[in-house]
Amino acid sequence: MFQKYLCDLSINSYCAEYMSLYSFSRFLSSSIHHQALKFPTFHFSTAAPSSTEKFYNHLQKSSPNVERILSTVNAKLDSRCVNEVLHKCYHSHPQMGIRFFIWAGCQSDYRHSAYIYSEVCRLFEIKRKPQVVFNVFDSYVKEKCVISVKMFKVALNLFREARLANEALWVLRKMTEFGLRPDTTAYNTVIRLFCEPGDMDMAQKLMGEMGLIDLYPDMITYASMIKGFCDVGRLKDASGLFKVMKGHGCPPNVVAYSALLDGVCRFGSMDRALELLAQMEKEGGDCSPNVVTYTSVMQSFCEKGKAIEALGVLDRMAASGCAPNRVTVTTLVKGLCVEGHVEEAYKLIDKVVAGGGVSYGECYSSLVLSLVMIKRLEEAEKLFRKILASGLKPDSLACSILIKELCLDGRLIDGFHLYEAEEKAGLFSFIDSDTYSILLIGLCKQNHMLEAAYLVRSMLERGIRLRVSDLNQISEHLKKFGDKELITQLAGIVK
Repeated sequence: MFQKYLCDLSINSYCAEYMSLYSFSRFLSSSIHHQALKFPTFHFSTAAPSSTEKFYNHLQKSSPNVERILSTVNAKLDSRCVNEVLHKCYHSHPQMGIRFFIWAGCQSDYRHSAYIYSEVCRLFEIKRKPQVVFNVFDSYVKEKCVISVKMFKVALNLFREARLANEALWVLRKMTEFGLRPDTTAYNTVIRLFCEPGDMDMAQKLMGEMGLIDLYPDMITYASMIKGFCDVGRLKDASGLFKVMKGHGCPPNVVAYSALLDGVCRFGSMDRALELLAQMEKEGGDCSPNVVTYTSVMQSFCEKGKAIEALGVLDRMAASGCAPNRVTVTTLVKGLCVEGHVEEAYKLIDKVVAGGGVSYGECYSSLVLSLVMIKRLEEAEKLFRKILASGLKPDSLACSILIKELCLDGRLIDGFHLYEAEEKAGLFSFIDSDTYSILLIGLCKQNHMLEAAYLVRSMLERGIRLRVSDLNQISEHLKKFGDKELITQLAGIVK
C-alpha cells in the first residue's frame, strides 16, 4: 500500500508540474507572437506481448521439461507464430527451437505445413547437422520427459523432408527405448526413405520386421516397395509383391499397377507392358487404368521411337471411356514430330479435339513447340499466325518460345512483328521478361531503333522489368546513337 501511495503521489506531482508548465506556455504564447515553445510528448506502451514473444520468452528460460511449460502459455499457435519462433531460435538456441517445433507439431489445434518442415530443414541445416535432433531426444531422457508416438512422428517427418534414411531409422529404433510401439505409418516413412535411393534390401528387411510386431503393410507400404523395386530394375521382386498383397487382404489398385507398369516400360518389353495394361482393363474397378496410366505407356512408346504404335494405345484409351488431356496430346505430338510424322500430328489433333476434353488452341500450341524443336521454324511461325487469325489463344510458352527462336535465328524484325501481332491479340501478358530482353537487345544490336523505342514504351506501360546486366548491354548500343532519352526510360524498368 505504501508503495502504491508513493507511486500515486509521484504521478500527481508530475501532473501538477506539467499543468503549471502548460499554463505558463499559454501565457508566453499569448504575450510573445511568432515564437513557439515545444514540450516533449510522452507515449506509454500498453501493447501486450505477441504469441511469438510469449513462447520465445519461455524457451529462453531453458528450464527442464519445457514442453510442460509451453502447454500453459495462453497464446494462439499458428504457422506464423511457429515460423517466427523458429527464426528467433535457430542461431542462438537451436536445440530449444527443435524442441518447440516437435512440441508444436503435437498440438491438437495446429498442424505443421510442408513449408514449415522445409523451413526447419533450411534454418537448422538438418541435412548437415542431424545431431541437433538426436540431442533433443537425449535431453528428453535426461529430463525424464513424457514422450508420445506423435513426437517421434514429427521427427520422422522432419528427416523425411531432409531425405535422411539412416537418421529416420535411428528415430524408429529409439521409439522402443521409450517403451513405445511404432505403427504402420512410422514404418512407411522409413521404408519409403530407403526405397527412394534404391536400398531395397533394407526396405525389405523393415517390411519383414512389421510382421514380427503384429503390424501389416498397407497399400502405401506395397506401393513404395513396388516402385522401389521397379526403379532399380527388379521387376520379378515387384511382381511377386502382388501375390503377397492379395494374400494379406490388400488387393492391388491402380497405383500399384501403374508403378509396376512404369517399371516394365523402362526395363521390360513394350509387349509385356501392353499385357499388363490389358490385365488392368480386364480387372476394372480400382485397377482400371486412368489418363496418367495410358499417357505413361504412350510416352514410353514415343521414347523408344514408336510413336505410331503409341496411337494404338490412344485408341484403347478411348474405347475404355478415358479422355486424353493436354499432357497426352503433347506427348504424342512431340513423339510424332520427332519421328517425322508431322501430318499424323495434324490428324491426331483433329481427332482428339473432336472427342472433347482438349481445345485446338492447346493442341496447336503443342504442335508449334514441337515444330520449333525439330527446327521447322517457318512452319511453326505460319501455324502460330494461323492460330491468331482464327481467334484461338495459344499458350504462354508458345508465345514466348517462338519469338525467342526467331531472334536467335537472326530474324529480329520478324520477331518484332510477331510481338506486335500477339500484342494486338491481347496476349502480351503471355510473354515473359526474358523474351522482352532478348528481343530488345537484338533490335538494338541490329540498329532497329524505332522498333526498340516502341518495345521500351510497351515495357514501361506493362511494368516489365529488365536485369541490370541487360540494361548495360542495351545502353552501350544506344550510346552510339546518342539516344539519351531512351536510356533514361530504360533505367526506370530495371529489376
